[in-house]
Amino acid sequence: MWFFARDPVRDFPFELSPDPPEGGPPGPWVLHRGRKKATGSPVSIFVYDVKPGADEQTQVAKAAFKRLKTLRHPNILAYIDGLETDKCLHVVTEAVTPLGMYLKERAEAGGLKELELSWGLHQIVKALSFLVNDCSLIHNNICMAAVFVDRAGEWKLGGLDYMYSAQGNGGGPPRKGVPELEQYDPPELADGSGRAVREKWSADMWRLGCLIWEVFNGPLPRAAALRNPGKIPKSLVPHYCELVGANPKVRPNPARFLQNCRAPGGFMNNRFVETNLFLEEIQIKEPAEKQKFFQELSKSLDSFPEDFCRHRVLPQLLTAFEFGNAGAVVLTPLFKVGKFLNAEEYQQKIIPVVVKMFSSTDRAMRIRLLQQMEQFIQYLDEPTVNTQIFPHVVHGFLDTNPAIREQTVKSMLLLAPKLNEANLNVELMKHFARLQAKDEQGPIRCNTTVCLGKIGSYLSANTRHRVLTSAFSRATKDPFAPSRVAGVLGFAATHNLYSMNDCAHKILPVLCGLTMDPEKSVRDQAFKAIRSFLSKLESVSEDPTQLAEVEKDVHAASSPGMGGAAASWAGWAVTGVSSLTSKLIRAHPTAAPAEPNIPQRPTPEGLPALAPTLVPATSTTSGHWETQEESTDTAEDSSAADRWDDEDWGSLEEAESVLAQQEDWSTGGQASRGGQALPLHLQTSNVDPKSPESDWSSWEAEGSWEQGWQEPSPPEPPPEGTRLASEYNWGGSEPSDKGDPFAAMSARREAGTQLRPDSWGDDNWEGLETESRQGKAELARKKREERRREMEAKRAEKKAAKGPMKLGTRKLD
Repeated sequence: MWFFARDPVRDFPFELSPDPPEGGPPGPWVLHRGRKKATGSPVSIFVYDVKPGADEQTQVAKAAFKRLKTLRHPNILAYIDGLETDKCLHVVTEAVTPLGMYLKERAEAGGLKELELSWGLHQIVKALSFLVNDCSLIHNNICMAAVFVDRAGEWKLGGLDYMYSAQGNGGGPPRKGVPELEQYDPPELADGSGRAVREKWSADMWRLGCLIWEVFNGPLPRAAALRNPGKIPKSLVPHYCELVGANPKVRPNPARFLQNCRAPGGFMNNRFVETNLFLEEIQIKEPAEKQKFFQELSKSLDSFPEDFCRHRVLPQLLTAFEFGNAGAVVLTPLFKVGKFLNAEEYQQKIIPVVVKMFSSTDRAMRIRLLQQMEQFIQYLDEPTVNTQIFPHVVHGFLDTNPAIREQTVKSMLLLAPKLNEANLNVELMKHFARLQAKDEQGPIRCNTTVCLGKIGSYLSANTRHRVLTSAFSRATKDPFAPSRVAGVLGFAATHNLYSMNDCAHKILPVLCGLTMDPEKSVRDQAFKAIRSFLSKLESVSEDPTQLAEVEKDVHAASSPGMGGAAASWAGWAVTGVSSLTSKLIRAHPTAAPAEPNIPQRPTPEGLPALAPTLVPATSTTSGHWETQEESTDTAEDSSAADRWDDEDWGSLEEAESVLAQQEDWSTGGQASRGGQALPLHLQTSNVDPKSPESDWSSWEAEGSWEQGWQEPSPPEPPPEGTRLASEYNWGGSEPSDKGDPFAAMSARREAGTQLRPDSWGDDNWEGLETESRQGKAELARKKREERRREMEAKRAEKKAAKGPMKLGTRKLD
């Protein structure tokens, strides 16, 4: 039976890369790139081939193998695995690049910043301080070839071949035998002077001075070149001169050198070094310190190296969110760092965290996610959006805080292209109908209209036909002037989605009514839209063969490109919701009519005068609404602290000032404008919308698309026996034996019932009249009081029960 010896190199869990070696420190070691066989993760492999007759070099290599295996420090090359045989030595470390090669590559790409160099030298000096002060070891090989850089840009100290104990254990320093390394020896070693008075760190600090010179000026040609600092920064020159001084006793301890460089104005006193030092100790920092750090971090990331952000900052941000309860403060720096990742890395590292964040109940977290959705929406696939993100986002439509409702509407511009049929055409449309009909904030109603115009091309043909015309018609009757402008622009931006019949019979009548709007901006936009629709109708009238081409998008399937034509004359379709609302609000600082001197039209005889006052939206019918108002105030106070209004697209404060001057339902309106009532034909645009006084649970029936935005059904035929109007005598000479059928209605109207200014046409927005709503509110309040007194009486009877109950018996009332 034959037995074959196993090859330890073949069984080694790491393998060398076929690429040529990257070199290594002067000496017997050769640096190769490699990877772990199981996972494919990159590593660096230092290889030493044992040669006959080189016993001294072999002992030096084995000593370095042992030192690297036992020394653990963040700034020393990290040992992973090793292999020792009779023929070779393999030392596996983290993936690194020699410093000389790294500086050359970065110089070709534009060079290293002083921030990076300051932190790199800080790491090397800190590693040297650890060896000298904590381990009593002399490195004896500080030079460019002994320093390596990992993928995050961190500098690591290696080259431990010639290390020896400062206490004299194990003999003196080993002989190097490499001429390239002898030029870094201090002068006292060459001439033998001052050996008795030098400190244990003196030689290594001289070599550190040589390293600093090479980092800024390139390879050191000879020791005499150290007298000229060259390109070394001025803030570092005084400390560099201490390192290369002729007197070894004057050279500072590594810890003292760090302290001097970290002083105010020092070379290592900068934001980059401070950030790295904080990250090294972040696990032991207080929560308040972490919060402050992450809040300030995003301001500095733009000046930090890309590799540092990806491999150093990003893991700490993910850890802080996952285990440190950092909350919303990590979002801004997280998405900033995410810009440096490719699509695959973003999917692996950022998207799982984002999906988890959307399920958070923290309002600050939710609104920051919505505000920054533009940065990660392109990495989200449709199944993730529809099943894991949209169900959480829609809760914002019902939030009591206006800022969250506003931001949720804005986010639909980005989510709409990825929503499925049910979420887009059913669920989202129900929420939009409710917001446009019932939201008490004018800017939110305006933004809903704008957003609907933007996403109209994504809707199905049936939904477009059912929703768009009614929705924009409703917007044109909104008391908030920017909402009326948005309604007109909505028609304009989606003009290619309407049939010619709808343009003539549904859209133009609505637009013509706006030509007498109190606001000039509304009238101007209405005239522009009317001219556009008329030109289309005229062109089809002149050439009927163009009808098919003009209506090609009406029944087409939803497509994001269909709304492209609207951008040519509706600027808001390009700039987005935020800029539109901001411009509209600022363009209407007051609600005074543009033509105050228009003569008033006399009230027709027999009709009561129309009161211009509006019903305040603050009137409620239940204690449930009082609770909601209190929670809204609390939420608004908390939102201010989180700076939710950083984006300038129409802040709620501006909107409230506009509403206060403009007869909006959030203020209750004014009895007159400047002490004079508006003309009747101008008052009709300031209608009384359906106030949110009824319970929100009934909004599906009152504010849904089916009832609110559908066209009215044709009138039913009159019952038998009903006489037509033409059968009555309307003032002719012949007497009529039939009484006036409208006499009872006229009497009731004269008794005090007033007509509404406008029933808002076919939209069925209005429910009961103002007086009827107030009467029902009072009746509901009385019923609640009676019910409350009954419940209190029952509870009092139960408390006055006759004695304690006995075990096993039941009390009978």
